[in-house]
Amino acid sequence: MAPPSSSAGPRVLGIDPGTRVVGYALVEARGRAAFRYLECGVIRPRAADLADRILEIAADMEEVIDAFEPAELAIERAFAGKNAQSALKLGQARGALVLAARRRGLSVFEYAPAAVKRAVAGHGRAPKRAMQERVAFLCGLASLPPADAADALALAICHVFGRGAA
Repeated sequence: MAPPSSSAGPRVLGIDPGTRVVGYALVEARGRAAFRYLECGVIRPRAADLADRILEIAADMEEVIDAFEPAELAIERAFAGKNAQSALKLGQARGALVLAARRRGLSVFEYAPAAVKRAVAGHGRAPKRAMQERVAFLCGLASLPPADAADALALAICHVFGRGAA
């Protein structure tokens, strides 16, 4: 993938972190609260051991970063859920993803899930299906992206909308 053209703004990488599935999406800022869709997908590590999955996730994300050359990362803010063990595992994966991004020089921005839903869908309690439909519409996609990729797209779009001018 070629570096951004001079008329384009920065490329934004959105990441929906996880230990089993990581959603990622790339958009290019295009002026005030506008963007161009580039790519979205999921990373599904095959390793059984958590440490090996995290290593695989970080390596795969570094490949995505190297291929698309984003300048900024939008990632879901860490939150304490009902299950402390799940939150700790998610925190490890999230930390590895942030480390991979920072090692490649990306600026990191965090967003609460409700803030992302508000920015993209108009209210902070939008269900997953509504978010998939909204990001597909905003990006001009012919089909709905996988839920984790849609969440990553929503993060990237939220970041662009919040940037003001690119």
